[in-house]
Amino acid sequence: MKHNECYLKSGSSDWHQILGCNVHMRVARRMQRTIIRGQEGDDLLDEGAESAIYTVTGNMGMSDYQSVLRIFRQGQPWFHDPFEDRQMKVIFSTIDYDSATGDYEFVLVEDIDPEDG
Repeated sequence: MKHNECYLKSGSSDWHQILGCNVHMRVARRMQRTIIRGQEGDDLLDEGAESAIYTVTGNMGMSDYQSVLRIFRQGQPWFHDPFEDRQMKVIFSTIDYDSATGDYEFVLVEDIDPEDG
């Protein structure tokens, strides 16, 4: 998989390829934080889980955008992670598209798969 390709799909449909995309990945550990007054620092508990957020940006034509919008509105969306070369369920947090320029930004949040855990 090339670094400037993205793949999205909904349910059992075919993968939709987006060329010329940029993917920014942010991973955060989930933790429990307790602030204890009168002592230095916090009491932190690492819950051991990770949350990945993908911000996909680039430029696309209206027909490509309409295909992505159909994926957004259909069943469970899937994303192919270009960093770890794996497929995962995601939720579209936001979709932003400018029809004058073709610039877009999609924010995808990794969705847990209860069968994996």
